[in-house]
This record gives sequence, C-alpha cells and structure tokens, in this order.
Amino acid sequence: MEHIHWYPGHIAKAEKKLKEQVNIVDVVIEVLDARIPESSSYPDIEKLLKDKPRLILMNKSDLAEPEQTKKWQAIIREKTNCSVIATSANDNKDLSKIINKIVELGQPKIIALVKKGLLPRAVRVMVVGMPNVGKSSIINKLIKKTKAKTGAKAGVTREQQWVRINPKVDLLDTPGIIPLKQEDQNKAYKLAFVDSIGENAYDVEAVAQIFIKDVQAVYPDLIKNYYKLEDLEVTIDNIALKRNWIVSGGRPDSKRAAQNLLNDFRVGRLGKLTLDVHE
Repeated sequence: MEHIHWYPGHIAKAEKKLKEQVNIVDVVIEVLDARIPESSSYPDIEKLLKDKPRLILMNKSDLAEPEQTKKWQAIIREKTNCSVIATSANDNKDLSKIINKIVELGQPKIIALVKKGLLPRAVRVMVVGMPNVGKSSIINKLIKKTKAKTGAKAGVTREQQWVRINPKVDLLDTPGIIPLKQEDQNKAYKLAFVDSIGENAYDVEAVAQIFIKDVQAVYPDLIKNYYKLEDLEVTIDNIALKRNWIVSGGRPDSKRAAQNLLNDFRVGRLGKLTLDVHE
C-alpha cells in the first residue's frame, strides 16, 4: 500500500501558535468534516485546548449522508460532552443557533470577570480544525461577509484581528490550524480524499484506488453506476477508458481519471457520502 507522507516540519511550532491563540479566547469552535467526522478529528484536542469550552461543528453536512451525520452527532456528543451542530458554510439557517451556543458557553468566563470587579465584555471565540475542513468558510458565515480568506490552500498566515459578529461575541478572524500527524494511515487516506492533505504528499492514483475500495465497502454500486461502467470492473483505468481519457499509445489517462474521481467526490457529484461509517 502506498504510504502517505507529509512534512509539516513545524508541528511543534504550529501547536505552540495554536496554544497562544487558545490562551486569548474564551470558547473554541472545532470544525470537523461531516463526511469523515472521526478521521478529521484530532485525538489530542483536549491537550491543545486545555479546559476551554468547545462547540463542535460538523461542516459540509450537505455533502454527507444525513443518517450517518445524525449518528455521529450523538456519538461525538457522548464521547466529548460537547455540543455538536451539523452545519454547512453555504446555509445560514443555523447561524443564530451557533451564536447563541457560543454566548452560552462563554457566560461562565464573563460572570467570573464581573465577580472580579471587571466590566462585562463580549465572549471571545476562535475556530480551529484540520486543514481544509472549511474553517475560513465558517468564519465567513459567522461574520456574514467574505472578509476571511477562503483559499483552498490550508495554513495561510494572516494578520490577527477580531471581528464583532454580535454585541456579545468577538471572533478571532484567523483560523487555528491543527497540525497533521501521520500515525494512522487509514485516517491519512480519508484526509487525502477530502483534500485535507496537499497532493504533493501522496500519489493521486494510489489514493484514488483506496478511495474506490473504501466507497465500494459502503456504497457497492455507486461508482459503477455514476461512471456507467456496466459489466466492467471498477478501476481507474476503466473510468478513463469510459470517459475516453487517452494518452499517447492508446493508454488510459489514469492520473486524469484519478483526479476527476476524487474531485467528483469532493464537490458532491457522487452524492451524499459518509466514509467514516458507524453501524
């Protein structure tokens, strides 16, 4: 099996920066990808956040299987004792629910300040998560305008500033990047599926082959039906041949097929899929 490598080179530095950011806020919003809610979570999150109140958002729930999302909400709520809201950066219907929960989680801190004789202030909140789970899009949603940068490349460092999103809530507009570790290769592959890992860290054809295997285990005929493979075996080469993606010598353009397959999943063309499955 192809091994996924990525070279943060600065995991310690990234964790140090994240801890500095956490120290200046009252509440943390952790963003997960609803298609891989377990694989996009960080096992040592409590160590990074210490005792800060946490709200967990299962983002991109519009691309995930609704029944699995409900199951995972309950599982994560029980495991973490945190509030869990399924959300999508494209839909603002749950915006007031999210803001109200931030205010609720931040109240003990504000009450403690008042008891010390200080004036009450807005709750300070920040958004954290793995690369490319949609942190900047959630920030945009909260401030209701495209102020935070939403490029697909994770980890763009920007000037730190606060945005008032509500009379009672101030948002740190720089997302906290949880650094990746490659201890669990199954999780690493799933992070690659959703584009949380840059393509220079893996072979796209090898990842697409694992993707086919993982999808077929949960949705046996989905890829076959989508690419109209009929009696053909579901392989990268057969997808390329079916789409007439051919390179010199009449060989199938397997790299193009692999990239298109992963992209079709990422943007939702294959349907609403959840690849961390709970029975």
